[in-house]
Amino acid sequence: MVRVGIIFMHGLGDTPSGWASLKHQLDPVLREKLGSAASIEWEFPAAPLAGVTINGGTVMTSWFDIVDWPIGLSARDDDDGMRASVSKIHEVIAAMEARDVPAGNIVVGGFSQGGAVALNATYRYGKKLAACVCLSGWLQQKNEFEAKAKAGPNAQTPLFWGHGIFDDIVLVEQQEHGAELIKKAGVPVLAREYRTSHSSHPLEIEDLASFLLSEAWAPSSGGGGGEC
Repeated sequence: MVRVGIIFMHGLGDTPSGWASLKHQLDPVLREKLGSAASIEWEFPAAPLAGVTINGGTVMTSWFDIVDWPIGLSARDDDDGMRASVSKIHEVIAAMEARDVPAGNIVVGGFSQGGAVALNATYRYGKKLAACVCLSGWLQQKNEFEAKAKAGPNAQTPLFWGHGIFDDIVLVEQQEHGAELIKKAGVPVLAREYRTSHSSHPLEIEDLASFLLSEAWAPSSGGGGGEC
């Protein structure tokens, strides 16, 4: 039986239930191609509660602090917060592996702030993963990304990056610039823009499903080959 996994992180102030619909949107399409007997394990981690600078220190779910708004190319990073969240997601990946889902069949993704964590968590993990998904997110720690990615096993792990062209929270320039930096590390990047704001789009979900089936778990790439 094929065993695959998807770990998906929510955005600032949200909860895991805010993205539970993604499972219901993708599961039928994925099972049609992977087979009805396929085991698709979903994990929606919850961000910790923390004070957020841009919201006057208000405590909410947050993967790291945000100090600039909107989030353009000049936005500053919270390195400590990012490192802590990446460490947490690495634990989530390891726990999924312990449940007999091969690392090479695990996709790590997220929306907005969760997408930012997904980028760093994927390309700094110690084992080869299936793919990374960033929806309306941005790349943090840009100066060290290329070296870190090239030094690890995920330099060839494909990335799907979707972004709304009318996004006034995480500006689309973050996708344009971030995708180019990631490509320099040798990562295969599929970047798509949609006529939406800071939210997902139906066409984006369709494109994501196609990406997962053609890139993350394509038989030719060795994906989807794990057995229980």
